[in-house]
Amino acid sequence: MTLDDRLLTAHAAGDRAALVALYTEAAETAADANAAGFFLTHAYVWALELGHPDAAALRSRLVAEGREE
Repeated sequence: MTLDDRLLTAHAAGDRAALVALYTEAAETAADANAAGFFLTHAYVWALELGHPDAAALRSRLVAEGREE
């Protein structure tokens, strides 16, 4: 199953923890910096909604990449 398929499945199931992991994976494998930032932002938003323990680390990555202050 492709990453896109896994993202669609997680969205359909409402599996927010999977969405954090999958969007993080998408950010790490993205073809360019803009795509990576897009996916990382989504991972962070889902992490915030869930109260996920990775939220702080995701925000730190966004800050380091100049996408968050």
